[in-house]
Amino acid sequence: MGILTWIIVGLLAGAIAKALHPGKDPGGFIITILIGIAGAVVGGWISSMFGFGTVDGFNIGSLFIAILGAVLLLFIYRKFSTRA
Repeated sequence: MGILTWIIVGLLAGAIAKALHPGKDPGGFIITILIGIAGAVVGGWISSMFGFGTVDGFNIGSLFIAILGAVLLLFIYRKFSTRA
């Protein structure tokens, strides 16, 4: 998958993850995009470990895996980030 596709899938996954897991985030829009891109990578890695498939293109299955990874990373990010 090309870098542009990762960015697009990550953007969509980050936005959907933010909608599914609303609340105040220590980061802004850029952090949400980065969490979405990282979520696509982590979701693809975890799902391939369990034999469910990978994030291999711009399709519904890949987007679903990326969203699950982004929700997981957003949850972890909120738990470990500190806000004054």
